[in-house]
Amino acid sequence: MHKPINILIIKPGAMGDLLQMTPVFRALKMNFPEALISVLVGNRASTELFRHNPLIHETIVFDRRGEHRSLSALFRLWQRLRSSHYDMVLNYQRSNLKAWFLASATFPCQVLVYNKARGRIVHAVTNHLEPLVPLGIDAAGVEQRLELFLGDESEKYAQEPFSLSGFTGKTVIALNPGASHPVNRWGVEKFALLADRLAEQLSAKVVIVGGKEDRPLADEIAGMCRSKPLVLTGQTDLLQLGAVLRKCAILVSGDTGPMHMATAVGTRVVALFGAADPARTGPIGPGHRVVQAGGVDCVPCRSRRCTNKDFLRCMEKITVAEVFDAVAAMLAEGN
Repeated sequence: MHKPINILIIKPGAMGDLLQMTPVFRALKMNFPEALISVLVGNRASTELFRHNPLIHETIVFDRRGEHRSLSALFRLWQRLRSSHYDMVLNYQRSNLKAWFLASATFPCQVLVYNKARGRIVHAVTNHLEPLVPLGIDAAGVEQRLELFLGDESEKYAQEPFSLSGFTGKTVIALNPGASHPVNRWGVEKFALLADRLAEQLSAKVVIVGGKEDRPLADEIAGMCRSKPLVLTGQTDLLQLGAVLRKCAILVSGDTGPMHMATAVGTRVVALFGAADPARTGPIGPGHRVVQAGGVDCVPCRSRRCTNKDFLRCMEKITVAEVFDAVAAMLAEGN
């Protein structure tokens, strides 16, 4: 088989989706060390995830709702891809016609297509590796570890707020209350109660993280707390968020991008799951804990919309005590 030298991966997904692709990059590079791997991502912010990744040759933006919305802009991107002379494409966006149009810029070349698992439960990381099988890569033999390379400037950023807040040398627990889909969010009142219990019973410092869109949630939680957590929500870029999470002992989060980011920087996670299925999107690696509500028949429904007459019962039934006990047990276990 001809060894691919110039590889294009089409994956315009969210942060968590992209981080769950890192075992794919590693497997390709291990099997084809001379290959140049380029990744087509969905927005400019996502390029930050790979700025320091030594496995990635180039990131290319395909913003179909923004700068590439017009046909002329899309065609210019097509011409750019055409000029790169790729000899293999992995298309992880098989249902998107514009993605296929862009893939056509590479023809004739070898094209491998991702098929999302249907009728079987397999973790997304394993599923992402399956298109590599025709290349002689055994998906089951690939280490399923997520990676995020932060860079010195992001590491330095995280030091200052921790130092100014007296967090240096302390046990720091991060709370991430936001999620793109409401079905993956735990209640703000419960996050506030958890923050106070962590501070008062475990002498832990608490930092609230997330994107700009999560700032109202963070402010609401902080306003309910006696313990005055540090709020960094909306104040970091992606790599700075990764650096903050790396300095924390544990992250408490629903199924969302920062959960996967924490695993990628080596921080353990208490993952709160309701509608989502941890067998598909749960935290990868040792030492993490998944907390799910018991006695809810529809868990996991794997839907992004709750149709239960008792709205979001799956998340509401996760108690503060359950989450606190999980954090306390993990801290007692140590590293």
